[in-house]
Amino acid sequence: MKARRSLLTSLTVNLALPLAVYYVLRGQGAPQWQALLISSAPPALHALAGALLRRRTELFDLLVLVLLVVSAGTSAISGDPRVLLLKDAALPAALALWMAGTLFTARPFAYQFGRQLRTPEACEAAERQWLTSPEFRNALRGLTLLWAGGQLLDAALSTAEALTLPVDAVPLIGRLQSIALIALVVLLTVRLAHRFRDRHGMSLFGTRPIPTPEAP
Repeated sequence: MKARRSLLTSLTVNLALPLAVYYVLRGQGAPQWQALLISSAPPALHALAGALLRRRTELFDLLVLVLLVVSAGTSAISGDPRVLLLKDAALPAALALWMAGTLFTARPFAYQFGRQLRTPEACEAAERQWLTSPEFRNALRGLTLLWAGGQLLDAALSTAEALTLPVDAVPLIGRLQSIALIALVVLLTVRLAHRFRDRHGMSLFGTRPIPTPEAP
């Protein structure tokens, strides 16, 4: 439940709210660069609030704030709103690099994400599986690469759109594209997790391993 609320909040703050703010401001006659700048405020404020509540700064939260400041300053000087659109493309690129980077840490992104879905007992079971099962480790590393690839594709498409499409069309197209790619990656993740469970008798994200039937 907590993970679902967190995901819903993230989608609202980072996707839906900026889109609504942008088109409301444009409907009131605000310049494109100004509407893009103001619509970037909710994700930045959310990142700042999260850092203050945790009393520590996460790398991705810091990146959101830095990109906003740099792109806002550049856009204000040049008057080009496409600079702010490129910021939105840089975020999934950075997220993809971070996800891929977790492959070189103690636990990859997919394992860390799964930890939010499990009970404490299930976390212990998952830790035992990580330490003893190469198949479990390889599956979670593969899913981490899948999520990183989805974010990298989002970044590449967003960059092309920011440079070629009409500015007012890019926020809507970009948000719909991000949602579609996330939905596709989630669907693939669910299917791969089900296939892994059927093949190996253990769950990648569930509450506990599936018990092996006893021999008669």
